[in-house]
Amino acid sequence: MKSICFYFQVHQPFRLKQYRFFEIGHDHYYYDDYQNRSIARKVADRCYLPMNNLLLKLIKQYKGQFKVSFSLSGVAIEQFEKYTPEVLDSFKKLAKTGCVEFMAETYSHSLVSLKSEEEFKRQVQLHTELLKKHFDYTPTVFRNTELIYSDEIGKMVADMGFKAMLTEGAKHILGWKSPNYVYFNAINPKLKVLLKNFQLSDDIAFRFSNRSWPGWPLTAEKYIDWLNAVAENEQVVNLFMDYETFGEHQWAETGIFNFMEALPYYVFMRSSYKFHTPSEVIEKHQPVAAIHVTYPISWADEERDLTAWLGNEMQDEAFEKLYSLEPLVKKVDDPEIQKDWLLLQTSDHFYYMCTKFFSDGDVHMYFNPYNNPYNAFINYMNVLSDFSIRIKNSLYNQFGDNEPNTVDEVNSLIERYQYEIEKLKQKAEQLKKSEIDNLEEEAIKNVAQKAVAKNTKTQKSTAKKSSEKDTKIEKEEQQKPIEKKTTKTKTKEEKKRRRN
Repeated sequence: MKSICFYFQVHQPFRLKQYRFFEIGHDHYYYDDYQNRSIARKVADRCYLPMNNLLLKLIKQYKGQFKVSFSLSGVAIEQFEKYTPEVLDSFKKLAKTGCVEFMAETYSHSLVSLKSEEEFKRQVQLHTELLKKHFDYTPTVFRNTELIYSDEIGKMVADMGFKAMLTEGAKHILGWKSPNYVYFNAINPKLKVLLKNFQLSDDIAFRFSNRSWPGWPLTAEKYIDWLNAVAENEQVVNLFMDYETFGEHQWAETGIFNFMEALPYYVFMRSSYKFHTPSEVIEKHQPVAAIHVTYPISWADEERDLTAWLGNEMQDEAFEKLYSLEPLVKKVDDPEIQKDWLLLQTSDHFYYMCTKFFSDGDVHMYFNPYNNPYNAFINYMNVLSDFSIRIKNSLYNQFGDNEPNTVDEVNSLIERYQYEIEKLKQKAEQLKKSEIDNLEEEAIKNVAQKAVAKNTKTQKSTAKKSSEKDTKIEKEEQQKPIEKKTTKTKTKEEKKRRRN
């Protein structure tokens, strides 16, 4: 008996708003609520709600023989709670059927497994607690962000007590081997490894509506023929894909929902396959060999590596800057900072900085809020700069007058004081510049006042001279009638003397 194992990834990030350089140190809220709400609503209506209803219908129709599995990132569950609670309710209905398995992953859908084992385990624990809270479910199978896997990561997962882990059936890892078997971790054989059959998975996820694809149109009848062509001795066909395949990547008009509704019928009627969850697969099938993965792989792009997130200098710089803050974040007891620390680790922030615009360009533009990867980098680094300031300010305020007792505390204190010194230097420069500006302004004001005073004095002098001239003329005018009268009097007297 061979197994079909359906696994669906459910994830939506908290996308960042446009955050400018001048907002650093002033605005401490980083998220685009409008965009996050509208996308959550759109995907809920197109994908999550209709597909969950279809799966519930198929589970009831086939009396529990049809089974699927999910990983729901912690940030996706947060958005369901905040924006679309009916979606969360629909997943709870699926959980109650007993035919759906929920897998653990990192709470933030982050790349932390590549950087910090301690933070990795913390996020997995947070996610496990979230599944228990909402679905009363304790996962036993692990699915890392974007199916990222290596021998070392598998070992960490095994140490956390998980029985199995999912990853990509990458050609450069498998070589001549088939992905249709159960394998085990090369370091800890207790961890079983299930590999994605990327050919049959991507026929649904990426090629379903591609009219130039030789397999178009894909029907349930045709697909079951391909499944039956798998070698008889092979154990399981793992069909792993984004849940948004249904209704969002492949619109309802393509017939994707009709395909999924018809598939179980043809599986049961025309094949020996059974639907199993990952935990059932590892119980029913024995592992055949170790899978050796020295360097991390993923299910992204044609390379099946990490270059979608860590493939250029911008991504590397942002990644290193983020995790350089981890030692400081651990010491902070501010819940808002701890929350932002989780949300800023989401892998999508690095994915938006990807410069691979050729074979996989369209995939990278899915719900991408940026015009280009450079804007994504600048925006994220601006946010990180503000976040870093908040962390250091919080630690400075939190430390108080307590004496440091360890080398780490001393170094932390030195770093905080250096930060404060830099702030004071900047403040001194600002004050110095301000004082210079004030002196220049005062000098200009004095010159202006002197110019005004001089002009006033000149005007007064001119007015005085003009006034004196007017007075003189007036006196002269006043004296003329007197002189005329005197002359006239003298003339009369002269005439009188002559008569006498």
